[in-house]
Amino acid sequence: MLTLSLAEIRNRAQKFANEWQGETREHAEAKSFWDGFFQVFGRTRREVASFEDPVKKLEGQGKHFIDLLWKGVLMAEHKSAGKDLGKAESQAMGYIQELINSGRRVEVPRYLILSDFARIALHDLDEGKQWEIKLEDLPKNVEAFGFLAGMRQVEIKPQDPVNIEAAEKMAELHDALLEGGYPSEQLDQFLTRILFCLFAEDTQIFEANQFASFLLNETRDDGSDLGAQLAQLFSVLNTHEDKRQKTLGEHFHAFPYVNGRLFADHLPFAGTDSKMRETLLATTDLNWSRISPAIFGSMFQGVMEPKERRQVGAHYTGEPDILKVINPLFMDNLRAELAVILPLKDKKERLRRVRAFHDKIATLNFLDPACGCGNFLIIAYRELRALETEVIKHELQLTGQANQTITDIELLTRVRVSQFHGIEIGHFPAEIARVAMWLMDHQANMHLSKELGRYFLRLPLTDAANIVAGNALQIPWESVVAKDKCSFILGNPPFVGKHLMTPEQGQDVERAWGGLKGSGVLDFVTAWYRLAAQYIQGTKISVAFVSTNSITQGEQPGIYWSELFNRFKIKIHFGYRTFKWLSEARGRANVHVVIIGFGAYDRPDKKIFDAGGAVTVQNASNISPYLIEGADLAVRSRNKPLQDVPRCVYGNKPTDGGGLIIEEEDRGDFLNQNPGADKYIRPLLCAEEYLYNKARWCLWLLNATPADLRTIGGIKDRLQRVKEFRLSSPKLPTQRMANQPSLFAEIRQPTTEFMVVPQHTSENRHYVPFGYFGPENVIHNSCSAIPGATPYHFGILASGLHMAWMKQICGRLESRYRYSTQLVYNNFPWPTPTAPQKSAVERAGQAVLEARAQFPDSNLADLYDPVSMPPLLAKAHETLDRAVDKCYRATGFQSDRERVEYLFKLYEGLIANEDELLAASKTKRPKKAQKESPN
Repeated sequence: MLTLSLAEIRNRAQKFANEWQGETREHAEAKSFWDGFFQVFGRTRREVASFEDPVKKLEGQGKHFIDLLWKGVLMAEHKSAGKDLGKAESQAMGYIQELINSGRRVEVPRYLILSDFARIALHDLDEGKQWEIKLEDLPKNVEAFGFLAGMRQVEIKPQDPVNIEAAEKMAELHDALLEGGYPSEQLDQFLTRILFCLFAEDTQIFEANQFASFLLNETRDDGSDLGAQLAQLFSVLNTHEDKRQKTLGEHFHAFPYVNGRLFADHLPFAGTDSKMRETLLATTDLNWSRISPAIFGSMFQGVMEPKERRQVGAHYTGEPDILKVINPLFMDNLRAELAVILPLKDKKERLRRVRAFHDKIATLNFLDPACGCGNFLIIAYRELRALETEVIKHELQLTGQANQTITDIELLTRVRVSQFHGIEIGHFPAEIARVAMWLMDHQANMHLSKELGRYFLRLPLTDAANIVAGNALQIPWESVVAKDKCSFILGNPPFVGKHLMTPEQGQDVERAWGGLKGSGVLDFVTAWYRLAAQYIQGTKISVAFVSTNSITQGEQPGIYWSELFNRFKIKIHFGYRTFKWLSEARGRANVHVVIIGFGAYDRPDKKIFDAGGAVTVQNASNISPYLIEGADLAVRSRNKPLQDVPRCVYGNKPTDGGGLIIEEEDRGDFLNQNPGADKYIRPLLCAEEYLYNKARWCLWLLNATPADLRTIGGIKDRLQRVKEFRLSSPKLPTQRMANQPSLFAEIRQPTTEFMVVPQHTSENRHYVPFGYFGPENVIHNSCSAIPGATPYHFGILASGLHMAWMKQICGRLESRYRYSTQLVYNNFPWPTPTAPQKSAVERAGQAVLEARAQFPDSNLADLYDPVSMPPLLAKAHETLDRAVDKCYRATGFQSDRERVEYLFKLYEGLIANEDELLAASKTKRPKKAQKESPN
């Protein structure tokens, strides 16, 4: 019969573990160890078991002595710390055989316990099962030794950590309930209640296996009454023990009062069957005490339809990436602040400062305005509670209470889940987030219990995280938490590009930016930056978001960061440069992200992190939108170059439905069937054909005679196809071009030699493969052209320095770089070289072209692949790089980061000079002549 409550047993187990931590001496202390072990479970060892029990050796000569024997129940063997418990097991099994041979079969125990102080191994010889735990984990595993306290044994299956399989089991339950007609609007609450019960029985909120036993013993095998029984259980969990109906079965009365609104709402009964019961029972086999916050993201993803996931941009950030946000946002500073306090020599002053610090962290408030299943809030709460535990320990030490029994731990801990606020568009993840915060609170309480040596369970639930289900781009954030109460904003808003947004999401972005010019190209996530910037005005709130790196590339920074800098006076406090983000869900997403921390105030300790391999950090005086050292300045599209260099123009756009294009394999037949057409066929220079040395052709009919257009049948048929294609277009300008089917829709053909610029290039290449062509080649709009480009211009553009600028500024198509004329070329800061420097660049550029020519059987894709690039060409490029670097500064550069930062300083100066000239031109404009006075 159980005489001690589980809570008391756990308290005793915690004290026992603390007392014996680090002990090593077998002979000196083993007996005291076992006396204490029995006392944990309310047993006096000498009443049931004896030490050094003799048993006759098998060989008949002499005796062995069993370390501890409780006849018919338990045998224990003890070894010094670090000794092989396998040998202890073999020794004990030998003693059991000796008991049998000695006619003492009734004394053979069911249980065998082996220990070396640090480890305790339990073997159930009847069931053939075994467990091994660390001494420090004894409080969490006292149920396994419940036979010592007279507890009835419930079958304990070997347990696996909760992982994605657990999420999938919950997904199966979700689908079964939905198919059975359970109302979808209540399904989220139902599943989160199940989730809580699973966690509760594995973490000492409920008795061990209490929920599993309830399902197994109190519901029918066919599952027909499972829904009704669960509904009754939910009602019981929401009812104080004193107010429950006396006629309820004992199995209901054994459950604690939970409250916390989790079980408050009445839910409809679930129609259930045997398969659903089996599915639910299967979930109880898993070890839910080891649940990680990342599971909730996986769980949410597992129960949502893929289409729905894309629409709301569901995503789950792994714990390492969450720590990249919260550490520089607030935890690093809090830890540093405490580290300054603890070494203070004046004890009274130290205590005062520690208490003030405790006051501070107990009043911080956090907001995640796209919280999903709460991952960021959960990890932030865990880290803050861990810091508070250190504070509590120091407070107790400074007040002389460190070695005293703590009667009420709840009075010591003051950081609460109610300090954490979130906005989530989906009701189900909002429910999970609320429950997950309670689960993390309990895990934090377990950690505090271990540190203080006394069990602490926070029931009933009174505090709750404030998670609001709603659209964060439509509801006022101040309605969730007043900004004068908020301390930090964090999260990872949805990753949705402009082309994947729903119409409603597009409207939300437009509304957030208030019709800002150019906002139509912005990613969904930028709306959170805009609303955060507005919310934090006049405060010291710090913000940090995980975002796709597209918001630091291409045309977006020039649009939204210019607004954040100029209108809202935002300063970037820290940034993680591009790194690969992995979700915790199945099918991990391959997304490249950045982290940007900012506020509406400046701070001196700015940092730039690089997480490409080992994380490195760079102190910065100021951080630009490109997450490099630089001014609050973003590059904006411009229609002409910033300096006096040749113009770069887009190629010719056919918009022809294939009517004006002739493939290499079709060219011969076309010419044979259409004599006289050869004078109108020109090489077509497309990006793929250029890079892979392929041939493609086009009809270039700019100067074709009407007679040829009418009489050459192959041309006439193709022009009819072009006309029909353009007429079918929804775009009015394209429809108008149907009247001129012989012409490319957009014509920008150079009349002199030009340099070709492929608009897209592989992210693996170290250089953009520029090249020269004559005007007889028609350049396609997949490339750009620079007519009149000299060998000097080629040398500068073909350099690693220009490549570094392009990689920093350009946008991307999938992972490939997109070379934008308006952004990359027109804003590029050209040097002002001396004549010898310019000549050096020209020679080095020519050497690059000559090195290419040494490999006529290889195309540019082969030559510029880092794996297959010939050493001759690589060396030529290295020589060119040095020549170009010296045009900018004599000392050269050590890295691309240095190059880009230097180029941005030049760019800043060029823009400032342009602004001054513009302002001067306005002041010099002649004033309108005034009418003479009538005097």
